[in-house]
Amino acid sequence: MILLIDGRSGSGKTELAQRLGAPLLRMDDLYPGWGGLRAAAEMLPEILRTRRWQRYDWATSGLSEWHELGDGDLVVEGCGALSRASRQLADFGVWVEHPTAFRRQRALTREPSFEPHWDAWAAQEDAHIAAENPRALADLIVDGDDVSAAVDALRAKLGA
Repeated sequence: MILLIDGRSGSGKTELAQRLGAPLLRMDDLYPGWGGLRAAAEMLPEILRTRRWQRYDWATSGLSEWHELGDGDLVVEGCGALSRASRQLADFGVWVEHPTAFRRQRALTREPSFEPHWDAWAAQEDAHIAAENPRALADLIVDGDDVSAAVDALRAKLGA
């Protein structure tokens, strides 16, 4: 099963994905830098087809090692995971939402270096949402304030 989890930065996607206990592909490992949301979203369908991906190394600003995903369950988590093209290749889609002020605080607490990039990243999220409408592609909408309500249901779908 392929499960896609999308939502704006700081919404609770990572927490939800990690609690599922399934193999995880983080979009953070695909973005080619701070301006790379669209590029990563566009490469995801090919990754889902081939089950191979190359990690972006933020420290060197370049591509790094290749990874094989295997044939089992897979959770893909991150902004841009849920697009029309990727949704066609997945079994289930989730949109996680949370108010902006709380998302910003959560994101900057987790990653303080994100602060100078927040506005530009939010603009990329806006563009992704306008182009793909990921919330409408989702089978489940999750409140990022407490993702625990969704964990059991999604684990059952994954067979975990």
